[in-house]
Amino acid sequence: MYFKNPDVLYLLFLLIIPILVHLFQLQKFVKTPFTNVAFLQKIKLETRKSANIKKWLILATRMLVFLSILLSFSQPYLGTKNTNKKQDIFIYLDNSLSLNTKGKRGDLLKIATQDIIKFAPTDKRYTLQTNNKFYTNINYDNLKNKLLSLKNTSKTTTITTVIFKKIVNQNKETKTLNESILISDFQNTYANNFTNVTPLYSTVKLQSSVKNNLSIDSLYVKDKNFENTTIAVNIKNEGKAKKNIPIAIYSKNKLISKQTISIKKNETKEVLFNCKDKALILGKVTITYNDTFKFDNTFYYSQNKKDKIRVLSIGNPSNFLPKIYSNNEFNYQNKKLKKVNYNKISNQDLIILNELKVIPNTLINRLISFSNKGGNIVIIPNKNSEITNYNSFLNKLGKISLKSKIKDTLNITSINFSHPIFKNVFLKKIENFQYPKVNSYFPISSNNEQSILTFQNTLPFVTQIKSNTGNLFLFSSTLSKNNSNFLKSPLIVPLFYNFGTMSKKTPKLYYRLDQDHEIDVSVKLNKEGVLSLRGRNLNIIPPQQSYQSKISIEIKDHLTNAGFYHVTHKKDTLQTLAFNNPKSESSLQFYDPNTLKNSEYKLKNKSSIKEAFSEIDKKNKVQWLWKWFLALAIVSLLLEILILKFYKP
Repeated sequence: MYFKNPDVLYLLFLLIIPILVHLFQLQKFVKTPFTNVAFLQKIKLETRKSANIKKWLILATRMLVFLSILLSFSQPYLGTKNTNKKQDIFIYLDNSLSLNTKGKRGDLLKIATQDIIKFAPTDKRYTLQTNNKFYTNINYDNLKNKLLSLKNTSKTTTITTVIFKKIVNQNKETKTLNESILISDFQNTYANNFTNVTPLYSTVKLQSSVKNNLSIDSLYVKDKNFENTTIAVNIKNEGKAKKNIPIAIYSKNKLISKQTISIKKNETKEVLFNCKDKALILGKVTITYNDTFKFDNTFYYSQNKKDKIRVLSIGNPSNFLPKIYSNNEFNYQNKKLKKVNYNKISNQDLIILNELKVIPNTLINRLISFSNKGGNIVIIPNKNSEITNYNSFLNKLGKISLKSKIKDTLNITSINFSHPIFKNVFLKKIENFQYPKVNSYFPISSNNEQSILTFQNTLPFVTQIKSNTGNLFLFSSTLSKNNSNFLKSPLIVPLFYNFGTMSKKTPKLYYRLDQDHEIDVSVKLNKEGVLSLRGRNLNIIPPQQSYQSKISIEIKDHLTNAGFYHVTHKKDTLQTLAFNNPKSESSLQFYDPNTLKNSEYKLKNKSSIKEAFSEIDKKNKVQWLWKWFLALAIVSLLLEILILKFYKP
């Protein structure tokens, strides 16, 4: 038995009052002489004994009355010990796109919201978390309203994030007791993301009744000439083989081409479309098929007119650079040091200092200004470079310097595969390749470097120094043939090519909604000019930073719907971006929480939302006893009255 108001029990010491009254209320008997003393003595003893019994009975009933009243005010109950504390039920309801499908009883998300409304206790406080919303300390009516307005979202999350946010909120409410329910389909995006925490979580897995799905996985330009563009579309099939599936491609809602395909069980198939080339194409690919998910049957893409990436090489001409920076993507120039037009440096995207012995102070000042405005710089030292001169320049760009040249033959043995330079370059990590080598090098000293290629002695051959604006890529050795064979290595092409592509973030064919993006727009605006992002029912000003000849905009979680979005300045459309739903949401791979039932994670798997709430209700059910004690007080009072009235000693 527990008490809601245990402080009242301190008043029990007042029960000593009737006891003291009883002990000190001593009745004095008056003696009257009679002739037959022996007979009168017997009557006296019997009368006194009966009176004492009556007093003890009255004392017992009065104490029982006081005790029952005090216990009634303390509100005793049978149930869990902490029922008197504030109760909060934490509910995570997954509203990702994968819940927009049919289960045995209908749409998974709608049925889940209806079950919560139907079975959730109406007298509790709630914390509701979805993939894109978080509501805390709301009552049942607010919970109901939030659930009725809930819609599917392209935003994904992990169970780790859900639990962490719940714990942070719970720490703010130290006197709050939580019951936690996780409701999701536990798609593969949630696998192995459970955190080892002490609270108990109830899990309810929502399952689709359809186990086949056809989705548009990706899209790219396979071939392009002056007249036609070949668009390759990858179709992914999960489940049984399918035949005669209609697939069509549109440009600005105008049908360009249509065909039917057949696809094998669990196969990814490439479908080709030949389209007439245009400066700007707003494209859409659609599949007409009724399967598990509908949102992945449409895929958007846009081909914007790409501005060439401007690359300036300062130094002696190199044969390999013009081959890498071809005219179709780059505007490459090579200028000798004496013929550099310093006024045009600010208009470049990438500047390569190609084996200069000395960097003039005028050039240093222009390059520092260029870097501060977002420009990227590649430095290839000369075998006779003046270290003092180089370090005076490097120290102004970052905490980096070159040490005196060391003549020693070293192999380049390590590739940083996780670096953006080599992202999507290799299908797998290569360990045994033909190592390039150098015969001499300048050791790089820095605390803020990110090595791209490394010597066998773990010193960097090529490293990157990041800043808030531009990037510096520094070689530790000259690339001349008499010092290195690196120019013959297959690494030379992706390395320098990506130096260029990283210098300007040109628009892609498409983007994903669940990722952060940074996009460069070639435009010059005044200080008060800003770019807007417009789409269907959307008009926002995204975070942006202005540089010399471009504006870089950041797109994070601003967008929620797949489709086309226009980057605009006033009434002018500068770029059109295509966004598609997260690729992971199309998967039919789901995680089974039952695999954790015997692990250290405290999870209770429930077959339904009704069962989860029934257990919470049963666990928190309270049987109040104060009415019984109040009834006992009344009975004791009546008993005392009866004793006083009818018991004659």
